[in-house]
Amino acid sequence: MRILKALIVLGMMVTGLGMAQAQGLTAPKGEVILSVAGKVKTTNQAGRADFDRDMLVALGVRQIKTRHSWADGVTTFEGVPLAAVLDAVGAQGTKIRAVAINNYAVELDVAEIRKYPVILAMKADGQELRRRDRGPLWVVYPRDSFPELADEKHNFKWIWQLRNLEIQ
Repeated sequence: MRILKALIVLGMMVTGLGMAQAQGLTAPKGEVILSVAGKVKTTNQAGRADFDRDMLVALGVRQIKTRHSWADGVTTFEGVPLAAVLDAVGAQGTKIRAVAINNYAVELDVAEIRKYPVILAMKADGQELRRRDRGPLWVVYPRDSFPELADEKHNFKWIWQLRNLEIQ
């Protein structure tokens, strides 16, 4: 009977371990385009979670059609919801320090990211965003759907060439 109980407990431990690994992040296979560090529970590198394009796409892609300060008319953006990235890493903070390739940084509010469908755009009008056109990732707010986001304060949050997120 003791052996049976020990085998049941061992089986539960192995099953639990397998579930924990299944819920973790795999290592990126392609070029890393986003690193998330700080107050995160799920990582795939020492102290951070690195994402390639395919890993981000696997989180689900959403489309936003909106006007913005850097083009005339409406642009159709496609990208992963920033809230999905926060969920994938088990973000625990209330603020995000977003840093671009050129070290430009802005502070984003986690509550705002969860309230509005903000995306990390990877495409604009059907074209992949490259570095020369604000890519590979551009934080995009749905200004036309939520007029309260169409102010100067939010313009500064449209950080392009995004590279790092630090959850604080």
